[in-house]
Amino acid sequence: MIPKQVFRDAEERMRKAIRVFEDELKGIRTGRASPALVERIPVEYYGTQVPLEQLAIIRAPEPNLLTIQPYDPKALPEIERAILKSDLGLTPSNDGRIIRLVLPRLTEQRRQELVKLVHKRLEETRVAIRNIRRDALEELRARHKNKEMSDDELEEAKEEVQKLTDRYIEEAERVAQAKEKEIMSF
Repeated sequence: MIPKQVFRDAEERMRKAIRVFEDELKGIRTGRASPALVERIPVEYYGTQVPLEQLAIIRAPEPNLLTIQPYDPKALPEIERAILKSDLGLTPSNDGRIIRLVLPRLTEQRRQELVKLVHKRLEETRVAIRNIRRDALEELRARHKNKEMSDDELEEAKEEVQKLTDRYIEEAERVAQAKEKEIMSF
C-alpha cells in the first residue's frame, strides 16, 4: 500500500512554495504601477516593523503612478523613509496627506536585472521543491525500513513523488516565463 498522506503533505508544501514564489514576483516591478510593488515594504511604526499595506491605502490611479494614503498622517515620514530604503529605486513625493510614487520607464539594463532576479527566485523555488521531494523520499524509505511498504511499493511511490516534483517545477517555470514576458513587454 502506498501512503497517501506522504503525497498529500508533499503536494501541499509544493503548492505553498509556488504561492510564495508568485507573491515574491508580484513585488518585482514591471513598468506598470501595481500596489503589490510596495505593499510588503516594512515600515517602522511605533517601534515595530509593519508591512506598508497595513498602514495605508495603496492605489494605482495611472499606469505609472502609485498613491499611498496613510491611515495615520503621522506615519507619512516613516513610510517615505521605508520607500527610500527599499530596493525599488523610487523617490516619493509628499503633499502632507498622500505620498505619490512616479514609476519611470524601465531601461533595457534594468529589465535585464529584473529578469535575472526572476531567474534567481525561480532557482530558489526549484530548490525548495526538491527539498520537499527529498523529505517525502526520506519518509517513504523510513516506512520501507519499518516494513510498512514492499520494495515494489517503494519504487512506485518514488516514481509518483518524482512526477509530482516535475509537475510543480514546470508550474514554477511557467510562472517565471509569464513574469519575464511581462517585464520585457513594457
